[in-house]
Amino acid sequence: MERIGYEDIPQEIFEHLRALEGLLSRSGIDKRLLELVKMRVSQLNACAYCLDMHYKELKHSGESDLRISLLPAWEESPQFSEKERAVLAYAEKLTLLSNKALSESVFSAIRQHFSLTEVAYLSLAITQINTWNRLMKAFKFEPGHYKIPA
Repeated sequence: MERIGYEDIPQEIFEHLRALEGLLSRSGIDKRLLELVKMRVSQLNACAYCLDMHYKELKHSGESDLRISLLPAWEESPQFSEKERAVLAYAEKLTLLSNKALSESVFSAIRQHFSLTEVAYLSLAITQINTWNRLMKAFKFEPGHYKIPA
């Protein structure tokens, strides 16, 4: 059975998702940090299309191959700052909710670096990439075709 094609997806879905992406881009949260979150969540969800996209976005933003390759082992790598570690831990806990509840220590760590408003935007970014991951997997979008917008 064929999966749904791009042309079969109601464009209103993409319009609303893109509107949220626009909101996140205006949130004041560092773009490279948001891309690290998107890459890590896409790794956790094994979304090939999103991994390809966010690898390209990270490289375009100047991220190093070393940090990208160490992202799955961020907890053990000195390459990531305390702020990045707090965000990555928060992203993992929100993505893997069924495995374990969000602990006070994870929330406390993120609050050391971000205001409540920023935490709200980060939470939206994490839920947004989880939505994209699930849609891309459901529709089985093929990796390798993403191009950085001009």
